[in-house]
Amino acid sequence: MVNSTKERIATIFPGFIISLTVGLAASFLGEHYGAPAMLFALLLGMALHFVHDDPKCQPGIAFTSSTVLRIGVALLGLRIALADVMALGWQTFVLMAVGIVTSILFGLLVARLFGLKRRFGALTGGAVAICGASAALALSAVMPKSDEQERDTVFAVVGVTALSTVAMIIYPMIGGLVGMTDAEAGIFIGATIHDVAQVVGAGYSISAEAGDLAALTKLMRVAMLLPVVLAFVLVFRTYAQADDGAKKPPILPGFLVAFVVFVLINSAVTIPAEAKSVLTTFSRTCLITAIAAIGLKSNLRSIATLGWRPVMLMVVETIWLAGLVLLCLPITEA
Repeated sequence: MVNSTKERIATIFPGFIISLTVGLAASFLGEHYGAPAMLFALLLGMALHFVHDDPKCQPGIAFTSSTVLRIGVALLGLRIALADVMALGWQTFVLMAVGIVTSILFGLLVARLFGLKRRFGALTGGAVAICGASAALALSAVMPKSDEQERDTVFAVVGVTALSTVAMIIYPMIGGLVGMTDAEAGIFIGATIHDVAQVVGAGYSISAEAGDLAALTKLMRVAMLLPVVLAFVLVFRTYAQADDGAKKPPILPGFLVAFVVFVLINSAVTIPAEAKSVLTTFSRTCLITAIAAIGLKSNLRSIATLGWRPVMLMVVETIWLAGLVLLCLPITEA
């Protein structure tokens, strides 16, 4: 048993340490140049794709892109306290739920119109609707394996990150043009921008009140990752069996159970700030390292073959979500 464990560690170590190194380099670049670290991790990983051709590195890269990814997603639960989320009120909750469900369904519809696969429309719709790159990674983790899975995941992460950065600049201007109050602008930004960092940046560029509400609204969307991932598991279990008889994912993946446990712990007890900071940083490191591994596995040439249709799909999904929230926002304030 001990020998087998040592052999397993020795097998995965080369690929894991390369992925971790790329992830740490991406974090450094993100902190010093103000750009998304996950995007840096993907680009650096893709630039080093040749490393994946080495058989010694492949097991560790595969381990990092799956197991380490699930650890990072599970620890996202520590960001969520149910009392904070519910403080926003049922109207905002309904708006978030409608936005998420319709964005995923809209993604499925438009993907079909563009001649793309349903699973790609579901993946990008979920990434746009919930929490950007983190949602793309979590949803991809429970989808049945396919030849295009890594490529589609990379594209979804790059797309939502780029669109989040654009939205961080444009959405505060939209709030000003339509005469939103700071509270309305905060909810609008938290309900529509994909990634947490860009939500915070856009919200606090307006005011402290807008920033606080944007962050809380975004946390409500992150909390909805649980039911959406569970729905994906149930749907794709049937899809995998009908498609090619592939092994079905478990109804309740272990990392999803851990996510729930961490949410309940964070809601029931006060975790020391230092401990929470360490665990949150560890979660982010896991996600960045995992996405570096996904980049290492990805061939840039295969991504380039996707063409313009996936780009337009993610753009119209983003426009759909923003338009829906703009139309429904006055109802939540009533």
